[in-house]
Amino acid sequence: MRSLFLASVVLAAALAAGVQPAIAGRGAPETDEALAAKLKLQSSSALVLDQQSGEIIYGKNTQAIVPIASITKLMTAMVVLDANLDPGEKIPITQDDVDWLRGSHSRLRVGAPLTRDELLRLALMASENRAASALGRSYPGGLESFVRAMNLKAQLLGMNGSRFADPTGLSRTNVSTAEDLATLVRSAHRYEKIRQYSTSSAYAVSIGGRHPVAFRNTNRLVGTGAWDIGLSKTGFINEAGRCLVMQATLAGRAVIIVLLDSWGKYSRIGDANRIRKWLEIASGHAHSSNKAAAVRARRLLSSTVSSAVSSTGSSTVSSTRSRSGPESQGS
Repeated sequence: MRSLFLASVVLAAALAAGVQPAIAGRGAPETDEALAAKLKLQSSSALVLDQQSGEIIYGKNTQAIVPIASITKLMTAMVVLDANLDPGEKIPITQDDVDWLRGSHSRLRVGAPLTRDELLRLALMASENRAASALGRSYPGGLESFVRAMNLKAQLLGMNGSRFADPTGLSRTNVSTAEDLATLVRSAHRYEKIRQYSTSSAYAVSIGGRHPVAFRNTNRLVGTGAWDIGLSKTGFINEAGRCLVMQATLAGRAVIIVLLDSWGKYSRIGDANRIRKWLEIASGHAHSSNKAAAVRARRLLSSTVSSAVSSTGSSTVSSTRSRSGPESQGS
């Protein structure tokens, strides 16, 4: 009985570490269709695209027109960079940049003078709404001209299901499709500053106080070392849910990932990790990952045995869909 108990504990620890047990007589490798059927994502719309060929590797509701929140800021950045405006020009934050629509928080106080380049970095990395607003407001011709330029750029890129109403993404009328956003990411990835700024882990900027204020990337996958990310942007408003777009190299393949209207605060991250694992399995890159997981399982065994002996209860984890909480609107 004791040996049977220990065997079950070993299996539980291995499964917890992500190791799939070997099964004697396992059949032929699964087909691409079978693998695709196993990819269950929480995002309402999703797309995985081969960046080089443009081939859709995985799609789910890819043509649904939905709000996109701060994914908008990628278009904002392209329009600013296309205009070749002075990156060192000081642009003060004004009352016009305050979010009166949703009341989102910002540490950029009114009156703080930042350069256009600093505003661009904070808009992309930290999804700073006041920074994005200031970029649009300071565009030649003002905010109205900026929004026109955004929509013209979308038309030129063939983003026919997309419409933009402001540079921040706080408006629910900023809408697009997963397919259009894949086009947006492919285009934005050509800009060196967008690649660099959207994948910076942190940045400190002086806004007139005694000490610089530190900002962090809104995508927790950036800077972990586990991902090779070449472009990143998150988004969230109640109407859009939690969104994430990335360019990344997975299993030796450059791909674009679009996740829109994810369930729960962390589910867009979970979906990204599920896509990564799915691509690794499909390409055969998962073997080394399983070996590392097996090592983690063995290390976990001793603590798992002691806790399993002493614990006889069980826990239930429930999940309800929520689009509110501490996360800042527009991030």
